[in-house]
Amino acid sequence: MALFRKSEKIEQQSSPATQELVDLRTAIEKAQLSEQVIGVALKELERLEKMDPSSPEYSIGLNYIEFLLALPWHQFTEDNLDLKRAEKILETQHYGIKHVKERILEYLAVRTLCSTKAFHILVVDDEEIARTNLQYVLKKQGYQVRTAANGLEALEELKKREFDLILTDLKMEKMDGIQLLESAKRIAPHTQIVLITGFATVSSAVAALKKGAAHYLPKPIDLEELRSTVRQLHEKKRHMQMTRSPILCFTGPPGTGKTSIGRSIAEALERKFVRISLAALRDEAELRGHRRTYVGAMPGRIMNEIKRLGVKNPIFMLDEIDKIGQDFRGDPASVLLEILDPEQNNRFTDHYLDLPFDLSSVMFIATANAVERLPDPLIDRLEVIQFQGYTEKEKQHIAGSYLIPRQLREHGLSHTGVEFTDGAVMKIIREYTLEAGLRNLERELAMICRKLARILVQSQEGSTRLTVDEEMTEKLLGPRKFTHEIAEAGHRLGVTTGLVWTEFGGEIISVEATMMKGSQQLILTGSLGSVLRESAQTALSYVRSNASLFSIDTSFFDGNDIHIHIPAGAIAKDGPSAGLTIAMALLSLLTARPARRDVALTGELTLSGSILPVAGIREKLLAAQRAGVKTVVFPKRNEVDVTNLEEDVQQGVQVILAEEIPQLMKVVLI
Repeated sequence: MALFRKSEKIEQQSSPATQELVDLRTAIEKAQLSEQVIGVALKELERLEKMDPSSPEYSIGLNYIEFLLALPWHQFTEDNLDLKRAEKILETQHYGIKHVKERILEYLAVRTLCSTKAFHILVVDDEEIARTNLQYVLKKQGYQVRTAANGLEALEELKKREFDLILTDLKMEKMDGIQLLESAKRIAPHTQIVLITGFATVSSAVAALKKGAAHYLPKPIDLEELRSTVRQLHEKKRHMQMTRSPILCFTGPPGTGKTSIGRSIAEALERKFVRISLAALRDEAELRGHRRTYVGAMPGRIMNEIKRLGVKNPIFMLDEIDKIGQDFRGDPASVLLEILDPEQNNRFTDHYLDLPFDLSSVMFIATANAVERLPDPLIDRLEVIQFQGYTEKEKQHIAGSYLIPRQLREHGLSHTGVEFTDGAVMKIIREYTLEAGLRNLERELAMICRKLARILVQSQEGSTRLTVDEEMTEKLLGPRKFTHEIAEAGHRLGVTTGLVWTEFGGEIISVEATMMKGSQQLILTGSLGSVLRESAQTALSYVRSNASLFSIDTSFFDGNDIHIHIPAGAIAKDGPSAGLTIAMALLSLLTARPARRDVALTGELTLSGSILPVAGIREKLLAAQRAGVKTVVFPKRNEVDVTNLEEDVQQGVQVILAEEIPQLMKVVLI
């Protein structure tokens, strides 16, 4: 009696676990998974059925099967291909960045063409009645159909035009279906081929499928089966064309809208959106997951987010990809080589999942301030789209149309009659921000709104109408934070103004040169990199070798030291574009002619005196505008870049294109 009660108790304890496994088996059978996935799931389930439910491995196996079933193996969101709607959303939410908007609209146009493209079929049969019947049936379904009497005719047709599907008889004169299959795969590897035969056997079907046939139909043909097969192949081809997504990389200074445009793209396409930050990511297991042999193993963030979203084609934003780390835990950048490669990511293998998962339908958008930090093989896989800094007019327009309404709404000031004058907005831009993007501008606007909210709450009349003008701006924000100190500074001997490009946009620098008694040393300070040091040495060598040309004593270096310093010594500096600026500082020092501070220069200098082209022309011009510089000197070889700039970028700045230094003496030196 006691033995019976004991066995009954065990049965009752194991009953819930048994029912759980039964439910899992039912779920696996109902799920429309591939044979490979079903095989792995059933094998894991069989292990669980033989395992004690109290074992730690039992819960690990259970979680694994549930994760397999929860993944969206075939779930997609249909893209909204309305070009006008997408264009309206992008224009409404973002000002400027036309090249980005055009790229998205081009993508939608391609998707639209792929979805509406006709399906072309070639019917090959040596019996005219069979060809005619098949042609009639398929044309009635809306397909474009051509016919061929034998394999040789079919190959000629295949050389003339592209077909999506070939329906061919197996037994034919001159060239049978297998021979046609082999030849067609060489000519058009993407064309699907279905073999039709009255001598259907298992061995012939297996042989055809091994050689690349998409399907195998017996004669006499079941028309319903034919229609179903062609429809499935058509959907498969359309699906493959529709799901492959571009892999973009938005790069540019902070605050230029790289992250927010990703959300707008998702809204325009009506796809789900997810963003993960890769800044300081060091463990590659965070992306690829842990193997299930480890205690506490988890899937990677990529697969976790796809499971959470429940669709296979979200928009995935990988933010700050250039800040990714690397140490003993692995190299996450090497994982990105697989994730962001269109040729590899259709079989991405997460360590936890241990099965290939197709990521080719995911639209990956990476963001970076400077792609130069990324490994070359990774850059090669990305379509890099440059985000550029904004002009003052663009900032003013964006502030009036987007930033101010948003800040008024967020601070409860939408219907209180608060207004900003154009002069106040321009004052904030010029005197309280110094950036290529818009982040600090929005912070200053938010600060004003907070102070206005307090004023309205403390005032007796809550509906007091407030107009924020230049005077009130200074009262609320305090004294100006930035001045045009370089352009407004007096002209000085041996001090020139340079333009450089950084990941935060264009920047203004000063180059100072002085000479003292010494032992012919060139002293370089200012946290300079090796390339910048070489530029300084090149500039000095050029000046020494051409001293007579500039009426300088050829022995000026004898018994003297020359010290070149670039201020802001705590900030590392490198690059070749300061070579021209350093040379003009030396010429100013040695000719005793002060250099104009409102003239900014950029260009790489060679020993022969040629001025080589540099990058970041637009960003440098914007930096010159912000600093109040009146004249900018660019290399002559950058003429095309300057010509293609908008009028706003060049407004208020005179651009001089130079090939050699002598022509700049009158421009730069007093």
